[in-house]
Amino acid sequence: MRAVTVSEPGGPEVLGWEEVPDPACGPGEVIVDVAATAVNRADLLQRQGFYPPPPGASDILGLECSGVISEVGEGVTGWSDGDEVCALLAGGGYAERVAVPAGQLLPRPAGVELATAAALPEVTCTVWSNVFMLAGLRRGDRFLVHGGSSGIGTMAIQLAARAGARVFTTAGTAAKLAVCRELGADVTINYRDEDFVERVKEATDGAGVDVILDNMGAKYLARNIDALAVGGRLVSIGMQGGTTAEIDLGKLMRKRASVHATTLRSRPPTGHGGKAEIVAAVLHDVWPDVERGVVRPIVDRRLPMSRAAEAHRVVEASEHIGKVLLLPED
Repeated sequence: MRAVTVSEPGGPEVLGWEEVPDPACGPGEVIVDVAATAVNRADLLQRQGFYPPPPGASDILGLECSGVISEVGEGVTGWSDGDEVCALLAGGGYAERVAVPAGQLLPRPAGVELATAAALPEVTCTVWSNVFMLAGLRRGDRFLVHGGSSGIGTMAIQLAARAGARVFTTAGTAAKLAVCRELGADVTINYRDEDFVERVKEATDGAGVDVILDNMGAKYLARNIDALAVGGRLVSIGMQGGTTAEIDLGKLMRKRASVHATTLRSRPPTGHGGKAEIVAAVLHDVWPDVERGVVRPIVDRRLPMSRAAEAHRVVEASEHIGKVLLLPED
């Protein structure tokens, strides 16, 4: 098969489109013939040599895909050759075929075209596991997501609005903020010329927000804590703004607030807190609204996998809204 390869750690120019060995179908796995994959910021970090795959995972980039099952491994039940699916991956999505643990498969949602379904697994599993399963967002809560026009952000806005939360978000342009409002954001903040802490305090009469989903890490840590309400929950899922920062424990204690830092990729396939548990929750709690069109994937553009370098440049420059998809060559 062909796959996107990384010749050495570096910029987008190190990505190629070459012949590689086919994946083997192990027990409990299926082989998916890939219709599309999506670019995530974790892929950019791995390309640069900063985010190696978990032990045993494919070293090919790609944390999600959609496609058609072409082989079913020993012990797999409930799935058959020809099923149209999308999948959460630990790696391997930038290829014509990929091996997937059966517990990480989701059926293609009715009403969503097969390639477009590749935009769903990573964002739905990330948002649901962190905002709802971990932080416990409830109706009436105030919720802030940074980077509201990203793939994660566009899904977080929709799911939080659907849950009855008051949604705050940051983004860097008027056009991106307009999309956030269309998706359900109540308060939009241009982080280039506005202080999100001040805007949150102003819009909540000084109370702050109950849940924050953060992709910036160290750079925003202190300000996120400032923006939290009493009993607030901060969930950090990214490190775009660095990895090391100090926490004012006194302020955290006075607010009776909590800080969580999580990753999805390194979770085990099964067991408590594993990927299969999260995928099952998404299938039960999110998929029905995807199929009804209440929640939808936001796709910025589609490119062939041979142009993966271009896709990475787009995401690195934050020129996109929603997801950038990569499709195998015809």
